Amino acid sequence: MIMKKKKKKKKKKKKKKKKKKKKKKKKNEEEEEEEEEEEEEEEEEEEEEEEEEEKSEKEMKKKEKKKKKKKKKKKKKKKKKKKKKKKKKMMMMKKKKKKKKKKKKKKKKKL
Repeated sequence: MIMKKKKKKKKKKKKKKKKKKKKKKKKNEEEEEEEEEEEEEEEEEEEEEEEEEEKSEKEMKKKEKKKKKKKKKKKKKKKKKKKKKKKKKMMMMKKKKKKKKKKKKKKKKKL
């Protein structure tokens, strides 16, 4: 009878130990899962940050390119304007010369 009780007690103890072990294992698994989830979240955040950075970098490059293009266009326009002005001046000079020639011719005719 005492032996039976001892055996029962031992069995109970074993069962309790097993339960405890199982509980501990479950807890460990949950912790691991949580850690994995956290790591995944961190990775996602990092990826998002990188994407944001890339996007902003691309936009900056685009803006810079646009600015350069605008500057180039402005320069070209200025050059064109200068050329036009020069041409106009040349034409005016030619006209003046022609007028002078005509005047000289008229003077010669009068004399």
